[in-house]
Amino acid sequence: MAFLTARVNDALEINPPEGDQYLTVNGSNWLWTVTAVYVVSFLAIYGLSFIAPKGEKFFHYLFTVANLVGAITYYAQASDLAWSLVDTTNSFYNGATYQLFFAKYILWVVSFPTAILALGVLSGVAWTTIIFNIFLAWTWIIGYLVAAYTETSYKWGFFGFATAAYIFLAVSTLADGLKSATRVGVRGDYLKLAGWLNLLWILYPIAWGLTDGGNRIKLTSSFIFFGILDVLMIPVLTFAVVVLSRKWDFGKLNIAFTQYGRVAKTEGVFPEKEVLATPAAAAAPTGEQAA
Repeated sequence: MAFLTARVNDALEINPPEGDQYLTVNGSNWLWTVTAVYVVSFLAIYGLSFIAPKGEKFFHYLFTVANLVGAITYYAQASDLAWSLVDTTNSFYNGATYQLFFAKYILWVVSFPTAILALGVLSGVAWTTIIFNIFLAWTWIIGYLVAAYTETSYKWGFFGFATAAYIFLAVSTLADGLKSATRVGVRGDYLKLAGWLNLLWILYPIAWGLTDGGNRIKLTSSFIFFGILDVLMIPVLTFAVVVLSRKWDFGKLNIAFTQYGRVAKTEGVFPEKEVLATPAAAAAPTGEQAA
């Protein structure tokens, strides 16, 4: 019965680490814990999608994918996979080489746009703004990835450009998004979600500077830092959106998806369409005029 009371983590024996800074058993155990959180979150949100009202499953599907990707990437890291051995640029007292786990960047390429898309659709901003924000997020993430692989002090140049993209993203979500959310009547909920995300996002540059950037903290500590941030961003955000969405009018917000696509349940007022339609209507001859 020993196998019921003790579970040995042999991932590092099967996939041995390398370098001066490497994944330890304690670090792997923590990563397995984060993996479990993502798996539970994935199963829960996917299960809830079956009982959600028709046309109101957009957020369920969106976060199902994000949590699944989170489970996969953290599984890879806990197994000591998806990493590269790179030279340390700063803080040589921690070693000359360390394991750079690129799996977390793969997660961010999916998780950051997921959060941005959820905010954008809720607030009702233009799709061009949503796409712009997603590309800003990708610029931010890819910039950090390139900086992490740069083995000279020039990495901080990439860090600067990438962080500028984050600043533009923060301004867009807190300014344009909040203004649009106020117009459609979800200011309070949007402010909670956008404020929470931006509070987390401001910590990512700090975490990166201490880990893949400056190598100021050891690898296990970096996993704890990023693991907490990632769990607070996607699994926590997942259920925050699900709970808050119970009082949202999907038809009024124009996010009620049917078999015909994104169709509003209630008629909206679109002044710009009326302006465009007026000249055409005035120019069209009536039946009597034509006669």
